[in-house]
Amino acid sequence: MTTPSPTASSKQPPALTFRERHASRIRQWRLYAHMFRSSFSSMLGLLLVVLFLFLAAFGPWLAPFPEDALGATDMANRLMPPGPVHWFGTDEMGSDIFSRVIVGARTSLWIGIVITGLGALIGVPLGVIAGYKGGWARAVIMRVTELFLAVPGLALALAIVAALGPGITNCMLALAIVWWPGYVRLVEAKTLSVKEELFVESARSIGAKTPWILWHHILPNCLSPIIVKMSMDMGMAILAAAGLGFIGLGARPPAPEWGAMISVARTYMPDWWWYSFFPGAAIFLTVLGFNLLGDGLRDILDPRSRER
Repeated sequence: MTTPSPTASSKQPPALTFRERHASRIRQWRLYAHMFRSSFSSMLGLLLVVLFLFLAAFGPWLAPFPEDALGATDMANRLMPPGPVHWFGTDEMGSDIFSRVIVGARTSLWIGIVITGLGALIGVPLGVIAGYKGGWARAVIMRVTELFLAVPGLALALAIVAALGPGITNCMLALAIVWWPGYVRLVEAKTLSVKEELFVESARSIGAKTPWILWHHILPNCLSPIIVKMSMDMGMAILAAAGLGFIGLGARPPAPEWGAMISVARTYMPDWWWYSFFPGAAIFLTVLGFNLLGDGLRDILDPRSRER
């Protein structure tokens, strides 16, 4: 008995490849990459951020005098100008400034991640709740947020550090406490606009629970402005921590933190200018890199920004 040959309608369609299944998303990411590459300032910001991350990751192995970052002294070579051995010169204890600046990149990265991460961790959920729930929950959250925003952030951080005591940990904690209100305002405004969209109304009409809607619809649509704000806040957090270190409330010497280095170096200006110049240049280039990177991300992630 012969088996009937399968008809054309019974044949299974060929399996789609990964590229075919995600063709639209791949085209979108290619467009984003092209827009980013076409902006000189965005590429410059990316280069500076990558350099900063590279130094933070491999700084202790790249530093020519890593023991100087731990407080080693060499009084015979104190306050030497930049030269072939000490590229950035030496400080008042004879420590190599180039090594201390490189190792200090890891401290600054840790500061930026902790302050920005804690600020987003507190502010994003509160902003989503305030924007989606409304009513008394929104009133309470936004009034507390406005109370924090009414006080200058750095002044409030100074008061918190003064109460907790100087130190890098207390400095990061104080700045994180004053950093979250910005995320609340941003996410609350975005949530208010997204929750009225048709896809959210459709999800409610079929009985979707609030946590599911928040996780699958509200939060993904808030990611773009959150990513842009976090990229910019990294530089601002590093700058704020350096400011506290400069007035003696942040990292304590001999910790290789850029703001603390400038605080000590100011007493040796202008004769020994290199002592403060190179840590200050490191802060400037790092903050500039994160700001330019944030601007580039905003241009590709925010369609309204692109139209302007």
